Amino acid sequence: MNIEKLWDRLEPGTRQWLVDNPGCRILPRTVVAAIAKATGEELEQDRHGETVLSPRDCEFIRRAAELQEAESRTSS
Repeated sequence: MNIEKLWDRLEPGTRQWLVDNPGCRILPRTVVAAIAKATGEELEQDRHGETVLSPRDCEFIRRAAELQEAESRTSS
């Protein structure tokens, strides 16, 4: 998966979940289902319906979380 390419197609709630959980390496099946529904992309899943994020995906999500945190500090 390349979360960066899919990011703009995700629902705001899904993006927020990812930003709120930047250290998560394994996406729960509810998040996987939300990504698939929003993007039409079928993600590789394990036998539990979970998807493992690549190091690149994890880094992108961490950067998105840091950016959101910085923006919220400047708007406060």
